[in-house]
Amino acid sequence: MPYSLTHLGGECSVTGSAHLLQIKSGPTILVDCGLSMGNDPSVPFSEWPVEPADIDYLFLTHAHIDHIGRVPDLIDAGFTGEILCSHPTKALLVPMLHDAMGFSNRSKDEVRRLESVIEELSWGFEYQQSFRLNKGVRFKLGRAGHILGSCFIHFTIPGELKPCRILFSGDLGCRNSPILCDPDPPDACDLLIMESTYGDRNHEARDDRIERLETALNRALADGGKVFIPAFSLGRTQELIYEIDRILSAQGLRDTAGQGSALQQIPVFVDSPLGLEITNIYSSLSEFWDQESKSLFKEGDHPIDFKTLFAVKSYRDHQKALTIPGPSVVIAGSGMCTGGRIIDHLEAGLADAKNDVFFVGYQAKGTLGRQILKYGPRVNGYAWINGEKVYINAKLYKLGGYSAHADQHELVQWVEEMPEKPGMIKLVHGEEEARSALQKVLEDRGYRL
Repeated sequence: MPYSLTHLGGECSVTGSAHLLQIKSGPTILVDCGLSMGNDPSVPFSEWPVEPADIDYLFLTHAHIDHIGRVPDLIDAGFTGEILCSHPTKALLVPMLHDAMGFSNRSKDEVRRLESVIEELSWGFEYQQSFRLNKGVRFKLGRAGHILGSCFIHFTIPGELKPCRILFSGDLGCRNSPILCDPDPPDACDLLIMESTYGDRNHEARDDRIERLETALNRALADGGKVFIPAFSLGRTQELIYEIDRILSAQGLRDTAGQGSALQQIPVFVDSPLGLEITNIYSSLSEFWDQESKSLFKEGDHPIDFKTLFAVKSYRDHQKALTIPGPSVVIAGSGMCTGGRIIDHLEAGLADAKNDVFFVGYQAKGTLGRQILKYGPRVNGYAWINGEKVYINAKLYKLGGYSAHADQHELVQWVEEMPEKPGMIKLVHGEEEARSALQKVLEDRGYRL
């Protein structure tokens, strides 16, 4: 084989993605350099088969921290190669890493230096165009549909008899996601490195997601309380803004017809500095939106903005937002309630029976979100927040259909869109149960794993 492949993270876990592709008589390539979370393993740089300084190219599939979070550490360890990604990922890279570095021990000067280096080393590339690296190696990015800018990467490596083709799926998204284009069909390859996060399950239907959100909002806000929605700053926050905008637009039409509109005057607060910055970046990247979002924008209906949407920027504004009476909707990070401004809102509002909490994503073990869902339905249920016992009287909702990852059916469908079966598939980025289930489904369809 004209290459060797070493998985340095994310091989048997969901986070910490890092895959080393060493091409004989060619460049050394790292695909992703993500932060491991929870109990997922992280291989120290000292145990890598190459020095960070000897890596020629770092390819990034998208801007989630579990795929980019160790980039500053890689640079500190000596990496000076080029960082290659899609244009939207390049726009999101520094803001996401700036926020992440805020939780490190780095000084402001060190953060600024690293941001400058990252900006200097990184390059954005178009989708579906073939580009040449050194030694005849070529690559092409395809839309992955996971978040704005997400991509899968197809490498073509020269060989003695014929080229060798390797495809890294990155994180694949669901079809018909707001703002995002559907995943592109993959090109043929000899080896497919494919994610398997939800390889053992299928998601709830997404077709009526907006209607379910509207019904839940109408019910929750009828008593004048607040709705708290924990949401990650990148991806989920923008989806929620988009769907509330669609609800308000539809209600506006019904109001014109004399049918009333319950949510038209209710404020929606985005209480997340990073979420606001990412939303502004999303707005500036309209050329990468899906056709529906582009059409709305062209017609004068900005898909991620509306008149009752308010930005909570400063900490002073955040303190005011905590005391503003309902009815209102508050979207704040983090998505699993592990930090961020949502913590203050929950501490202040969980005990009020008029309030509601909408969970629109997975709540991992050990997180405050999981604790609230577990103990909230119990009599006198409570959660510990900032060292204080907070009783949970607010109503809790789990709204399905919001996963940014393709499910088993969509993963298989994507592979089947390949012009010919790949020579081999290696499943990564999933727990054992998910990988085993997806492997069986693919093997039953004649694929080699």
